[in-house]
Amino acid sequence: MSSDVMMGARPSGDVTALWDDVVAAVAEGHRFAGLFGTARPEGLVLTAHLAGAEGVTVAETVLPVTATSYPALTRRLGAAFWYEREIADMFGVIPQGHPRPEPLLLPQPAEGALRPRPGEPGGPVAIEPDPRALPLHVVGPGLFTIPHGPVRSGVMESIEYLVETPGEDIPHLNMRVFYKHRGLEKRFEGMTAGDGLLLAERVEGTATVAHALAYCHALERIAAADVPWAAALVRVLHAELERLACHLDVAVRLADAAGLAVATARFGRHKETVLRLVSRACGSRFGRGVVVPGGVSRLPLVSPADLLSDIGRLEGAVTADATALMGTASFLDRLRRTGPLSPERAREHGALGPVGKASGYSDDARDVRPYDAYPTLVLQQPAPWPAGDALDRLRVRWDEVSQSFHLLRQVAGELAQAPAGPLRAGCDVADGRSVGWAEAPQGEVLYDLRLEGGRLTRCRPRSASFHNLVLMHELFAGDILTDFPFIEASLGLSMAGVTR
Repeated sequence: MSSDVMMGARPSGDVTALWDDVVAAVAEGHRFAGLFGTARPEGLVLTAHLAGAEGVTVAETVLPVTATSYPALTRRLGAAFWYEREIADMFGVIPQGHPRPEPLLLPQPAEGALRPRPGEPGGPVAIEPDPRALPLHVVGPGLFTIPHGPVRSGVMESIEYLVETPGEDIPHLNMRVFYKHRGLEKRFEGMTAGDGLLLAERVEGTATVAHALAYCHALERIAAADVPWAAALVRVLHAELERLACHLDVAVRLADAAGLAVATARFGRHKETVLRLVSRACGSRFGRGVVVPGGVSRLPLVSPADLLSDIGRLEGAVTADATALMGTASFLDRLRRTGPLSPERAREHGALGPVGKASGYSDDARDVRPYDAYPTLVLQQPAPWPAGDALDRLRVRWDEVSQSFHLLRQVAGELAQAPAGPLRAGCDVADGRSVGWAEAPQGEVLYDLRLEGGRLTRCRPRSASFHNLVLMHELFAGDILTDFPFIEASLGLSMAGVTR
């Protein structure tokens, strides 16, 4: 089945015409959901994703094999800023007119070094570190740079923040994210669909279930497979438990940043309770091995009655502690007006998940492009918060925690009444291409994959973390140094999802 039929692709004869299509679609109400490149025999394929109520559509064109540059989309659509830097890293093709075409996912390569070039036959290439200092963007008397990372205290992921400051205020923040790059897009190539799922579950550990869902949704669209009702319920169960664990982790990090030892311990305990429930249900604290192409591997090992009981106890404990935390004035003072994102900027960028919702912009895939059991469950979307600061980002998460408990109770009730039957539809495909999506705790996850001869020739995962982290430049600029841990924690993002 062709991508034109599946995804409404918008082929274009040249890059300028492609950008015209993308900009026009965004002006009509679509959300720019990403841009990436694929090396094919005919040249470098540039693919843009556009999200709307009808799904995620594709617009693409092909650059000649000899092309070394193309006119940058970023000049017309700022949300492409990091995507075009990624294309330059991966393929060595320069977006002409880009305001800052510096390396992003990979260090600056040596002269003549090979690029990964996803989609092109061949395994991963060796990436050498870049020993050169990062150029300064702010200069003047008394200005200096504070390097924060890539190795930090605790269990924080590897990223280097370079804070350019005269002492307290932050006029500029730079980020180097490539320390965790694993070359996953090249690792997908040549895998079977089943093996690709194992890798998809490990792209971003905090969103294991969401990545597995998006990957399987793409395969199921190629195969035109309908997931059985009981399997759709189990998928929602694990997706919402994953959401609870991630949102509670954000509360842990924010409480820890404020020095609230009791709150840190309490929410850490609640998160552990969720992970143990997931482990009891499927044998993995991350929910791995549950979602499979066409459905799920098995029903939960916990009965619906026990699920309802555990969910009820956990909801009461989390609600009580959240109420106490949100009544702590010293804590609220650290979050209020910290790292604000304006509603206009959130909409312009298409900010995903809690980051967008806290700025009055929501494009929740569970509601707008529903999948699995979400279309038939009562998904109570709370009113968005408009301030866009760290406090509202936490408020959004509490709303989503309440929403998740509501969904989990519905799922447990439905599973108790679900008739016995198969948990997996046939999903054996050898050729095709499609896009799949799922709403992770951080926001929308996208997978664009192609199968040829039963093997993956391209699999492009795009996490909400990659799409949203670029906003950190703006959220931190103008704040003070001691606000840094609150802003970073309030975003709730994953470096693994950024660098892949």
